[in-house]
Amino acid sequence: MAQMLPQNLADIPDEVVDCGLLIIGGGNAGCFAAVEARKLSPDLDIVIMEKAHISRSGATAAGMDAINTYIPPGKTPEDLVRWSRSQVGGGPIREDLALSNAQELNQAVDDLEEWGLPIVRDEEGNIKYRGGWDISIRGEALKPIMAEKAVETGARVYNRVVASNLLMDQGRCIGAMGFGLRDGKFYVFRAKATIVATGGACGLYKSYTADATTSHHQTWMCPFNVGTGYAMGIRQGAEMTSLEQRWVATRTKDFCGPVDTISVGYRSAMINARGELILAERYAHLGGDKAPRYIRANAPMDEWLAGRGPTYVDTTHLSPQEAKELKIDYLCERPSFVLFLASRGHDVTKEPIEIYGSDPYIVGGHTQSGYWVDIKRMTTMPGLFAAGETAGGNPNKFVGGCAAEGKLAARGALEYMSGLTLPPLDLNQVAAEKTRVFAPLLRGPEFDGVSPLEMEERMQRLMDEYAGGTSQFYRTNEERLDYALRHLRMLMGQTGLLTARDLHELMLAHEVIDRLDVAEVLCHHLKHRRETRWPGWQTRSDFPQVDPALDCFVETVRDPATGQVRAFTRPYEQVVPGDRYTPTLDGKF
Repeated sequence: MAQMLPQNLADIPDEVVDCGLLIIGGGNAGCFAAVEARKLSPDLDIVIMEKAHISRSGATAAGMDAINTYIPPGKTPEDLVRWSRSQVGGGPIREDLALSNAQELNQAVDDLEEWGLPIVRDEEGNIKYRGGWDISIRGEALKPIMAEKAVETGARVYNRVVASNLLMDQGRCIGAMGFGLRDGKFYVFRAKATIVATGGACGLYKSYTADATTSHHQTWMCPFNVGTGYAMGIRQGAEMTSLEQRWVATRTKDFCGPVDTISVGYRSAMINARGELILAERYAHLGGDKAPRYIRANAPMDEWLAGRGPTYVDTTHLSPQEAKELKIDYLCERPSFVLFLASRGHDVTKEPIEIYGSDPYIVGGHTQSGYWVDIKRMTTMPGLFAAGETAGGNPNKFVGGCAAEGKLAARGALEYMSGLTLPPLDLNQVAAEKTRVFAPLLRGPEFDGVSPLEMEERMQRLMDEYAGGTSQFYRTNEERLDYALRHLRMLMGQTGLLTARDLHELMLAHEVIDRLDVAEVLCHHLKHRRETRWPGWQTRSDFPQVDPALDCFVETVRDPATGQVRAFTRPYEQVVPGDRYTPTLDGKF
């Protein structure tokens, strides 16, 4: 049924909300930030701004079957930092952030169990590990458990309010603005400190499963996490780090389901079309089963490129009971995959499960893309903190680490806001943002414009073909990136043609604008790192070697006045003692 929509801006009611702490995003990190803030400051006025509904929002909305990092007995936080360092080929990583996160990690996971998350234990009551650092859970209700605790804090939760931009005062963040998906209001949230916890960026690239009518959102990552948290900071000149270290994962083919459940949880090896063990045999020189995570993720795609595809995880050794248990595990994270197998009559004990590479994502909880932050998780913009997928520099956080970082960001935000007062509201800033936000909706049905889906598909094709997407086996070069940047700029200049028929399409219009802002900065990161340090995640065909001179962080800042993006580097500082593994890669796999 068509929504009743206002005909002009004057008919759109505003709501101004003042608070002490504003949390943008009610996912994993956002929920933990709210709980920690309430524990430390019982009288603090906390507001959570959530695009969906907090009970089932964010990357954990559909559930999880594992917590990928939990420090086992006999290991230390320093050991976890060393492991994380090895998984990105020896660095660079922000070891100060990784260590502080590791020191909070187990307590955050213990909190989840205390709140009601079932953690799988053996007959003696010991936590069941399925790998060196990851533990099995029954996590279908993971997100409702976290949301319940966040709501219990008494925080004011504004569900279905889409964040559009940060509220600024002389270079300082003092909140955010957005619009309601149900009521059409333009919201202004004023806050002494703001934590952005909106998750990563999905949908920058075309997925090989993409079909606009049936499987447009058939992606590994939550398709509703579109990079808005990054884009809001990019537009205001915040420094971003390591976006070129994209996340590319091996997924079940045609369905983009998780593979670790099978390969790690059920010891099912990757094989190619010839039945050869991909990692243990063909990639033994790169570490085999112990190779860095990007090697393991990229290996199946290299097999395809070399003519040895299709690729699989070999489940034919499983007993019928183990096959049943495997499907039960999938019910905790990707239940529809069980239906997918059943629809094909697929018996996993007789036929292996086909695998393929995902489209690339920007997710700072898996790799280290995101805001450059200090040890208290404040960005280069005073008043703005980042947690979870939005905070860069610290890979391999996953669920437990993002929860821990929510707590750390809350502590930093509370310390920052002490003694601060809010300045008067800048009505000119609010009016300009309101005009920008509702422009696609108010152009009217007679305006011959561009739909959000049309622009999104053009952007995704550009990124896929020129900025190292699945169709190019993740490879790119200088000339392709230059082409991508020229045409992304062209698209950004055409956002004034976007039209929306209702509030939902208005959200889609701003999602594609946010994705374009992130995509442009990503291309500058890929362009500046003239080497191949993380094949698959970051592969330069024209620079196939590792360059020791680039053992550093690649950073970008976009000038808010001119829109020009400046790329530069920061040095890598080692905090945790230990050998740094440096990959020896020649571009041949």
